[in-house]
Amino acid sequence: MQWVVTLEVPYQRGAQNVLGWNPKVAVTLLPVHWLGKGQEPKEECEPENKLELERALETQSSEETNWNGDSSECKTAIIVPAGGELAYSRIVQRGVDTVTSSILSENEKLSELRGSEMSKFYFLLLFEALTHVFGLTNEDSGSTLLTGYNEVAAEEAPYTPQLDYRVPRWCNSLKMPNGEVSCSSPRGGNYHNTLGTRCEMSCDRGYRLLGRSSLTCLPSRRWSGTAYCRQVRCHVLPLVFHGTHTCTRGVLSDSRCEYTCNRGYRLEGVHVRTCMPGGRWSGAEPVCVDRDPPKIKCPLSRVRFAEPGKLTVRVSWDGPVVKDTADAKVTDIMLTGEPPGSEFEEGIHVIQYKAYDQARNKALCKFIVRVEVRRCPELKEPLHGHLTCSPEGYIYGSQCEYHCNRGFERRGNPSTECQFDHSWSGAPPTCAMVEILTEVSTSSSLLSQFYQKRRLLIVSTPSTDNEYYKLQEIMLQNSECGLNMREVTVVELLGLPPGETGRMNGKPLDAQVIGGLRSVLRISKAYFSMVLLDKRGVDRERLMDPITSEELYSLIDTFLLDDEERKHIEKYRNYCS
Repeated sequence: MQWVVTLEVPYQRGAQNVLGWNPKVAVTLLPVHWLGKGQEPKEECEPENKLELERALETQSSEETNWNGDSSECKTAIIVPAGGELAYSRIVQRGVDTVTSSILSENEKLSELRGSEMSKFYFLLLFEALTHVFGLTNEDSGSTLLTGYNEVAAEEAPYTPQLDYRVPRWCNSLKMPNGEVSCSSPRGGNYHNTLGTRCEMSCDRGYRLLGRSSLTCLPSRRWSGTAYCRQVRCHVLPLVFHGTHTCTRGVLSDSRCEYTCNRGYRLEGVHVRTCMPGGRWSGAEPVCVDRDPPKIKCPLSRVRFAEPGKLTVRVSWDGPVVKDTADAKVTDIMLTGEPPGSEFEEGIHVIQYKAYDQARNKALCKFIVRVEVRRCPELKEPLHGHLTCSPEGYIYGSQCEYHCNRGFERRGNPSTECQFDHSWSGAPPTCAMVEILTEVSTSSSLLSQFYQKRRLLIVSTPSTDNEYYKLQEIMLQNSECGLNMREVTVVELLGLPPGETGRMNGKPLDAQVIGGLRSVLRISKAYFSMVLLDKRGVDRERLMDPITSEELYSLIDTFLLDDEERKHIEKYRNYCS
């Protein structure tokens, strides 16, 4: 036969004995027969083999429940087969922890408790039990010992005390300063502290509930918790940079704090914050920021005239006046445009200043520098001449000199100057054709006067009644202006000897000059013809038939004029209209 030892141990934190448990135990020694495979456990009712140590404190035997659920003192032990083992299990019952020891197997565990070791085990076990019975343990621990037998058994149902709702003042009356208590009792609304009464706790405005919001009257004649109302306070508002705030009630509930900023700063965020019932300030913390740009004043706009003979002028001015609304100094001033004292060209120049304060707010101003170059009216080049001016552009102080083409001579003022009043000094000169002498005796003397100066168009006809000549004479009369622009002089050889004559610009030519021209240029007397010579006296074209003015101009412009002369002709195209 083997013995089973069951221990019911109320757990107590901090107190340990030699067995590792708190010694407030009920000890039961039961005989157990080890059964074979398939056998059922048996009940043993041998009071002489039982040793019971009843609880020293008040017992509640009526509430105890046996292992098998009846009130018999016979216990059914759980039998573990040979070679088996049952580990410790913990059962929470009526506020205590029940630890059931393991059952040692016959072959393994009991073999370790033999001789002196087994005796030591029973001695320690009985010592712990007797210590509890005779009050040698700590009575202030608040532990409650249980009566009856405790064996290795299934977990019992939770303990539920019997509530007595008939006692009118089971718990003390609840009071809630600065708050309100609303209770509901099983016996009706007039009972506020009977067993099972449930009270809802609330606080007045400006107060916060600390503790439980709902309390219940317990069987221990105490409420299930505590609660009280504490005045709501918000945290102290931090200082505002570049500003301040004023509050009506400090940091108490419903206090209103109004924010203001220093001069030159703007408030960003809420202007008023209120301490809410929850202990928090309404809104977010505002800030005072420097949003106002500095004040800046630029110099006045100005007009300057270029100096004589120049297209620029030097302009100077004083810097802008800058003052910040918030800070004592301005961090940066930037210039866009030419700095003062620079040379400004003709036109409108915008000068801009930018000023930044410490918050990088920007202010700008600008003014205009206008440079004027006084000019005179454009000078027309003289007919058969051109101009050279320095400096160019007919500006105030410019001096222009007149030049005439070869074959022409200047008559008048050689130069002129642009005045401050936009006028030219003196009257413009003219370019007149160089006078060709006709009172010469040889053709070479006549041709030498034209060399590098003018061109020659020699017209020869056997008679003034020749139809080709008459037609050509009419067309040449209409092209006199155009031929002069192209620097062409017309020489006519008329008739046959001995009545042959010649003329140039209405002046007669000597007979030897006429004969020399025919001989040198090989001009026939028998028929109508025309010979075109360039400025070097070279025969460039011979015409046997009459030609129109446009055809003659085209021939001259294409083969006899250089680029400069063509530009001159193009410029004065409408001069002969």
